[in-house]
Amino acid sequence: MKKFCLTLLLVLCLFKIGHSAHPLITDDTGTQGKGKFQLELNSEYSVDSQDGIKEKVFEFAPILSYGVFDNLDVIISVPYQSIKTEDNTTLTESKESGVSDLSLELKWRFFEADGLSFALKPGVSFPTGDENKGLGSGKTDYSLFLITTKEIKPVNLHLNLGYIRNENKFQERKDIFHLSLAGEYEATEKLKLVANMGTETNADPASKTDPAFVLIGFIYSFSDKFSFDAGYKYGLNKPETDNTYLLGITFKF
Repeated sequence: MKKFCLTLLLVLCLFKIGHSAHPLITDDTGTQGKGKFQLELNSEYSVDSQDGIKEKVFEFAPILSYGVFDNLDVIISVPYQSIKTEDNTTLTESKESGVSDLSLELKWRFFEADGLSFALKPGVSFPTGDENKGLGSGKTDYSLFLITTKEIKPVNLHLNLGYIRNENKFQERKDIFHLSLAGEYEATEKLKLVANMGTETNADPASKTDPAFVLIGFIYSFSDKFSFDAGYKYGLNKPETDNTYLLGITFKF
């Protein structure tokens, strides 16, 4: 118990982008409830082409959440990535795969009244991925997100404002700011239609254009313990990944 409390204290003192109700990028203020678990098995496949180079990335990200209190979750994720790069100018290709950077986060909902709620989400990302293979940053990163949710049945709206301390070995920008907005529409008792848009600071210091995206998808709940989701994310400008396809399943227990 002492080690567990020390771990929580460490995370609260530290500040990676938050995990959301997949396939959304933008998070909501919902938590699991004291003593309850949630396991998400999320995957995405993205394709991006720039200057004759095409990059295809597959990521599988299991995410485990645990409710310490009714309004406080601990969240851990250990993604696996496979990256294939094709250079059309030299007709060569390369492939790397392996575990990416591990992330540990807290979500604390500190206000809730009349359908409006606020939460804070501090996080830390550990350099468990091999940065030489493009699987990690090579350094410990920190983040802090302010999450807002407004329920206007049958619609839920979510707003995220975030800061990411992008420590890295690639001469990228270290101060990254995030802004995104998402909406959920309860089409039926089991089906939610979702949409998302957002932007954040470009990590490339040579670029003045910040990547921006839009996303559409759905979440289908077979029961209150099991759901399936799918989505499509489209890059609105050159710095953003061109096309990303997302699939996920969620178990609650």
